[in-house]
Amino acid sequence: MKFCVIIAAGGASARYEAAGGLRSKLDEDLGGKPLLQRTVETFTKFEPREGTISSLIVAGPGKADEFAEFKQRHGDRLGIMGAKLVPGGVSHRWESIKAALAHVPDDCTHVAVHDAARPCVSMDLLDRVFHAAATYDAVIPAVEIADTVKRVEDTGEAMGGADPAAVILGAAPKVPLRVVTETLARAGLMLVQTPQVFATDLIVRAYAQPDLSSTDDAGLVERLGARVVVVTGEARNLKVTVPADVAMARQVLGLREPEGRPVHKRF
Repeated sequence: MKFCVIIAAGGASARYEAAGGLRSKLDEDLGGKPLLQRTVETFTKFEPREGTISSLIVAGPGKADEFAEFKQRHGDRLGIMGAKLVPGGVSHRWESIKAALAHVPDDCTHVAVHDAARPCVSMDLLDRVFHAAATYDAVIPAVEIADTVKRVEDTGEAMGGADPAAVILGAAPKVPLRVVTETLARAGLMLVQTPQVFATDLIVRAYAQPDLSSTDDAGLVERLGARVVVVTGEARNLKVTVPADVAMARQVLGLREPEGRPVHKRF
């Protein structure tokens, strides 16, 4: 078995910056290394029980100027780790994965897809997913939902009502008023994570479908009628989405807060 690992790193960090982030979340400092480098580095250290990881592909931004800047920031370090950088999507995650699939070596039997913004994935979790992939064609990690899940809708109103002063000044309210429309039964619901591992021919067929709108790769595989096997995920395998998540990632990895010059400017 030969695995190709695709790291999806083409996102614009829009939610992260909207929540107060000062730079791309992939450039944030995790123990003196950019978050993206931490994520990729984990896969260079992991050895599957069956087969080997023979290829690492990082799918960056899709726009030429943004990819050039991305490559300038990360290319040297990732190249030393054996990762190949390719342009990814412009608007959607699936664009990045489809672009990266075109670079998967012909001799790779399996493809693993991982979010670049998940730097805390453990070796134990990787072992569970990759070991299961030796038996099943589609494997994903997931954790059970502990909290009550409710469906809500945006009313179009502002929380606390409209501020007359804000209306006069033309400042739109930033906090929407949401209300509950339904409480969902928790049984059988799980929170899905990455890496997700697939037989190469299966993921290639999934991405050959005309409609590729999906929040994860397994969703496209499910449309083919293929069985997707779930292994136990980990709460620590968090996805960095807002600045507070970076502090949590440092705690999980046992890293200190950065000092001095921002890490993305050190290289």
